[in-house]
Amino acid sequence: MTQSKSHDETIEVAVETGSEAGDRLDRFLAARLPEMSRSRLKALIEQGMVRDADRILDDPSMKVRDGQLFTLTLPPPEQAEPVSQDIPLTVVYEDADLIVLDKPAGMVVHPAPGNPDSTLVNALLAHCGDSLSGIGGVRRPGIVHRIDKDTSGLLVVAKNDRAHAGLSAQFADHSIDRAYVAIIWGVPMPPSGEITGNIGRSHRDRKKMAVVGRGESDAGKTALTRYRTLARHGDSASVVECRLETGRTHQIRVHLTAQGHPLVGDAVYGRNRGSSRDSNDIVKRTLGAFPRQALHARELGFSHPITGKRLIFQSDIPPDMRELLTLMGVTLAYGN
Repeated sequence: MTQSKSHDETIEVAVETGSEAGDRLDRFLAARLPEMSRSRLKALIEQGMVRDADRILDDPSMKVRDGQLFTLTLPPPEQAEPVSQDIPLTVVYEDADLIVLDKPAGMVVHPAPGNPDSTLVNALLAHCGDSLSGIGGVRRPGIVHRIDKDTSGLLVVAKNDRAHAGLSAQFADHSIDRAYVAIIWGVPMPPSGEITGNIGRSHRDRKKMAVVGRGESDAGKTALTRYRTLARHGDSASVVECRLETGRTHQIRVHLTAQGHPLVGDAVYGRNRGSSRDSNDIVKRTLGAFPRQALHARELGFSHPITGKRLIFQSDIPPDMRELLTLMGVTLAYGN
């Protein structure tokens, strides 16, 4: 293979072995340029950014030939729509390829209608600066998974296409370890087990997710949550650990609600059970007044997408949830 990067941001790649002849152009380039995703290369081909000695090539499925030399032109990364903002971040781990963060409750991950700025992405643009490569040709962090605004805890962000592709593949094949601590209403029976049920848009409220039937027009996506009870406060509330086999939108919140045990503080899927009738139960009254869903992404484990080393990170329970646990007489140590 001949591969070089010139000052005018072009890359040359030549087919030198017979085993590569006949490969699709996008697949061939992806194999030779592992730092770039196949979808990114396919888009560049379709934009006319690849040529051989004779012409511009715009068909990703074109078969390559022995000795063929391709020139790939890389346009400068577009500026991301989000602006950089100097917002403090809790960085758990960082290297040239990725960054692991401990997100506080109340912070939105990505700008969206109603939350145009002050998001995790805005903070990352300021924090990473020039070390942040273009993901898909746009200078923005590679968000490979999200946690809800009012959920606290760990998430990983890719800094370049290669890391993004590697992490995305692990989420797709369910090899990422994710453990959450939740405070829920009631006591689940049995105390540990699995919750299954496809998750899709609610037919009653399209802004919400729900467990949907497989025979329905919108059958949703397969979802599996494993849970175990860590502690309980009488019959009123419990502390559970949830491990995700899949990662559907609002999965833990929806699955636990479907079992009759919504998260404490969940204004969307739960309801306030700390009514005035429980005036003698200070714990239940305090739980009923909790202002967010009591959910924390406590553990995150994955294989480094470049080195292959297995990494596992853990996060302390945040102060607001820790106060609830103390009131319930619960102390959690890692491994519980």
